Amino acid sequence: MTALVELRELRKWFPIGGGLFRRAQQVKAIDGVTLDIRRGEILSLVGESGSGKTTVGRAILRLLEPTGGTIRFEGQDITHLGRAAMRPLRRRMQLVFQDPFASLNPRHTVERIVAAPLAIQGEGGGRQRVMEALEMVGLQRHHAARYPHELSGGQRQRVGIARALILRPELLVADEPVSALDVSIQAQVVNLLLELKERLGLTILFISHDLSVVGHISDRIAVMYLGRLVEVAETGDLFRTPHHPYTEALLSAAPDPDPDARRRRIILQGDIPSPLDPPPGCAFAGRCRFALDACRAAPPPLREIAPGHLSACIRDDIHLQSPLDEGATYVPAG
Repeated sequence: MTALVELRELRKWFPIGGGLFRRAQQVKAIDGVTLDIRRGEILSLVGESGSGKTTVGRAILRLLEPTGGTIRFEGQDITHLGRAAMRPLRRRMQLVFQDPFASLNPRHTVERIVAAPLAIQGEGGGRQRVMEALEMVGLQRHHAARYPHELSGGQRQRVGIARALILRPELLVADEPVSALDVSIQAQVVNLLLELKERLGLTILFISHDLSVVGHISDRIAVMYLGRLVEVAETGDLFRTPHHPYTEALLSAAPDPDPDARRRRIILQGDIPSPLDPPPGCAFAGRCRFALDACRAAPPPLREIAPGHLSACIRDDIHLQSPLDEGATYVPAG
C-alpha cells in the first residue's frame, strides 16, 4: 500500500518567553516524528494530553509551520509551501474539529456552513452539493435551514464532517472527533466515519486518547509520548503484543466492556517530563519499571522489531501484558 502522507523527522517547537536580553525557550511539541500514512487506511494517533497528537495533524495540514523535517503529500514536498501554493491542495485534505459547537459559526445556517469550502475554492453547484453532503452523513434536507444551536451534539459533528467532505478530499484529519459527545453518540459517529472511508476511499488520520474507540476504527495505531513516536503497529498486533511499556500502560487503562473482567491496571509513577527541558534519553525512562541506565543515555530509535511493528524501546528481553485474555483473538467491532 503506497503512502499518501510521509513525515520525516518532523519537528514543531513553540518559542515562549524571551525578551530583549533573554533568549526564548522552546516547547518541543513534536520532536522528530517519522511516519507514513498509507492511502486508504485509518491510522490512529494516540497518547495522553500534551503528547503532540494535534500538533502533528495541524502540521500535516500546514495550519502550523514546521520547525524542521519534511512533509510530503502524494510525493510532493509541502513543508514550506506558501498560502497561494497550498490553496489548491487544501481541497484534498480537510479537518474535522474536536468541538462540534465551537467550530461552527452560530450566526450561519447549516447550508451556509457546509457550502463555505465551495465558496472559498470558487466552485458552483452549492445547494445541490450541500444537500448531497448532508444526506451522506445521515442528516435530512430540512437540517440545512437550521442553526447550530438547534442541533444536538451528534448532529453538529455530522455537519462538521459534511463540511469537511463536500470537496471530496483524499485525506481527512479527525482531531478527537467524538471526545465531546455522549458515549451512545460516539459509536454512531465512529461507524459513520468507517462507512464514509469505504464509500469514498478516504484516508483518515484519527487523533484520540481513547483506546476503546481507536481499537474499533483503526487499521494501524501510532502511539506518541512527549512529542515522539514510541510504537507503531497494526491494531490487532498492538493489542495482542505491545512492545513499549508506555503502550502497555495505556492498554491497561482502557475500559473493558466485560463487567466481570479483572484486568491488571498499571499505575505509572512520577510525572511527565517538561517539553521545555526533555530528558536526554528516553522520555519515558523516569516512569518505566524496566528502565536501564542506557535508556537515559540517548533517545532510542524507532526500529522494526517485527514485520510492520515499530518500537522505540531498547529492551527486547521483557514480556509485556496484553489486555486480551490468553488465547483470545482481536477482532475490531463493526
